[in-house]
Amino acid sequence: MEAAEEELERRSKFLNSLILKKKASDQKEHHDRLNVRVRASDMPLPLQNRAFRCARDNLDSMPGKLDSKRLALALKKEFDSLYGPAWHCIVGTSFGSYVTHSLGGFLYFSIDKVYILLFKTAVEPLEH
Repeated sequence: MEAAEEELERRSKFLNSLILKKKASDQKEHHDRLNVRVRASDMPLPLQNRAFRCARDNLDSMPGKLDSKRLALALKKEFDSLYGPAWHCIVGTSFGSYVTHSLGGFLYFSIDKVYILLFKTAVEPLEH
């Protein structure tokens, strides 16, 4: 009986590894289609994908030159409305940063030649 349990556990681990490989492959394919490269993140994949799609759509709607303020505002508004306050967004082709963020609320990525930092901070009510 113990051998059967071990075999079942081995097969379960194998199937899980196949599922994870497939998900990683699908995610890479999605990134390639949007020309996205994740630089650093602790954000859940669905939120990352929302940020990528929003950034791609806004970049595609900009005629000619990059409007980094407009892109940053669009991402901030999107995330504030969907996931609550307080989201912050920095967009540019060259910048440095060091930020404190809420757990699960950090994404630094590039799309085309534009770098985007999107992060959430906790909002504390002011005490009088």
